[in-house]
Amino acid sequence: MSVYKLTYVMDSGIHGKGLFAKEDIESNAYLGEYEGPEAKRNGSHVLWVFDEDRVVGRSGRNKLRYLNHSKEYCAEFDGFELYSSRHI
Repeated sequence: MSVYKLTYVMDSGIHGKGLFAKEDIESNAYLGEYEGPEAKRNGSHVLWVFDEDRVVGRSGRNKLRYLNHSKEYCAEFDGFELYSSRHI
């Protein structure tokens, strides 16, 4: 199932807007890919990842750009792909 069907965007108590689950999501579920053009500089919705021997950034253009941090995180990136790290 895609990030578009599993989630919705709304105001967040952490920062601006946030991404929230519409329904239960099992642990280790594929949530989607952080999509967007390659970034040349940092910005609010830029995700930086290590790609072999260099750092690559993408300027988020899909719903995943609204991910917020939390002390009790529930998802992790593997490259630009996002997976749930626990039941959500």
